[in-house]
Amino acid sequence: MSADVVGYSALMEHDEEATYAEFERLKREVIEPGLSRHDGRLIKTTGDGALAEFASPSAAVRCALEIQESIASGQSSLKLRIGINLGEVIVGADGDLFGDGINIAVRLEGVADPGGILISEKVYSEVEGKLRVGFEDRSEQRLKNISKPIRAYAVRAGAHSAPINRLSAAPPPPDKPSIAVLPFENLSGDPEQDYFADGIVEEIITALSHLKALFVIARNSSFTYKGRAVDVKQVGRELGVRYVLEGSVRKTANRVRITGQLVDSATGAYLWADRFDGGLGDIFELQDRVTERVVGAIAPAVEQAEIERAKRKPTESLDAYTIYLRGLAKLYQFANRQANDEALRLFNSAIDLDPEFASAYGRAAFCYAFAKTNGWLSVTANEIAEVKRLAQRAVELGKDDTIALAAAGWALAHIVRDLELGAALIDRALVLNSNLAEAWYCGGWVKIWLGEPEVAIERFARAMHLNPVDPRLMGMRNGIAHAHFFLGRYDEAASWAAMALQDNPDFQPALRNAAASNAMAERPEQAHKAMARLRQLNPTLRISTLKDVRGPYRLAEDLSRLEEGLRRAGLPE
Repeated sequence: MSADVVGYSALMEHDEEATYAEFERLKREVIEPGLSRHDGRLIKTTGDGALAEFASPSAAVRCALEIQESIASGQSSLKLRIGINLGEVIVGADGDLFGDGINIAVRLEGVADPGGILISEKVYSEVEGKLRVGFEDRSEQRLKNISKPIRAYAVRAGAHSAPINRLSAAPPPPDKPSIAVLPFENLSGDPEQDYFADGIVEEIITALSHLKALFVIARNSSFTYKGRAVDVKQVGRELGVRYVLEGSVRKTANRVRITGQLVDSATGAYLWADRFDGGLGDIFELQDRVTERVVGAIAPAVEQAEIERAKRKPTESLDAYTIYLRGLAKLYQFANRQANDEALRLFNSAIDLDPEFASAYGRAAFCYAFAKTNGWLSVTANEIAEVKRLAQRAVELGKDDTIALAAAGWALAHIVRDLELGAALIDRALVLNSNLAEAWYCGGWVKIWLGEPEVAIERFARAMHLNPVDPRLMGMRNGIAHAHFFLGRYDEAASWAAMALQDNPDFQPALRNAAASNAMAERPEQAHKAMARLRQLNPTLRISTLKDVRGPYRLAEDLSRLEEGLRRAGLPE
């Protein structure tokens, strides 16, 4: 375990005696007693850090958690970064340790979050499932003077660790069967047909998630594995699932072949495999057969009525469905204005071909709301009327279409400002499908606007639980930042906003939260920095024009608090 003080040189330059004295106190009162309680041995200390060894990886992680919690819950002006690795070392004559095992721990500490803990994959494989903590996959890290990339995981636990996710302590996956559907390989030889294979997987995920007896990982998390050679056991560990479905799609002019294999992620054993052939006109029947066989393999006790619901077709028009899939491919390029505009055009084209395509109406309305969130749209009376028309049509046609209900509900709340109806539609979607991460995400925002930030945090936590590596994670993190802001927890709000900006430094909603939270926490430098970038991206933003981007807050005090935070951060009237 390698620990180091964040910004030590700058702190020493500012107040050398106080910084030195505080770190000596931490070593004496926190670090050394923590090592003693967890059977750790202090190898050496430096001016701003410490190196220790332990009898087990679990002991090292427990000790690191205790140290970070103790520091964060006290009044210390210092923060530590901690890195932990498992590996062979060389013991010197004086008891000092050397070797790559040590070097990797030191390098991991250097890229850890302030107040955070970063562990290597070797440590993760030993402690995962043994400690009541969560982990965030930080992917492969290229570390200085280490020849091979090292896969790293951030430890997520505790009420004070920054930016440690209290909600990562959201409950572990339930005991019911859990499954992730990986992107199917496109064997058509045409990269342009990727959207077709992706759409097959999208429909299988949606159908499976209707089954309340299953815990289903959402599409955006599964698709982080697209184009990668994966180890099914590792996928199971990273996503917390018992089963993994993988497969391929081969599409020719008039025929399609779908293959699928269900794998036990714990053992790597194949539990089921099948091949489905048919004409393009039978594509929905093929999807139904794949879904039904998977359900039959892993949840035989699921009622037949639920299976029938899972097999419901989104549209009878194959052309409309093909265009809808292209729209989804564009929509999933989050925070891309041009892609969002193209997605809206494609969803409208699908509606033109099939005027009873409920999901397409809901997705089109969603595009308007997403554009407003990112400051790409100044809502006019005509646009409000159009969103209202799309959402109402989605609900009329899709009374049990969870995608249509959730998307329409969010758009009605955000654009039309009908919070009660929007909340009711999202709640209906969650009753029909409690595994729909998108509905939990949309519901979190509506709860914020209704003045229920604690409930909003719970909803975003559930969305993150179903989408542990979702590319849209920045939106979930930003939602939690927003909720903490309205609860007056400005430090936590700023930490969550910073996490959202790690995914996309130009994500305007998170920049607004970072500016307002840091300003209210009396950190003017960070607040002004976020505001400067925000005004570069949106030069017309003013307190008076916030209505173009902000949500429809029911409570006047919430809006006043947000305006005050942005005003303190430097946003002009």
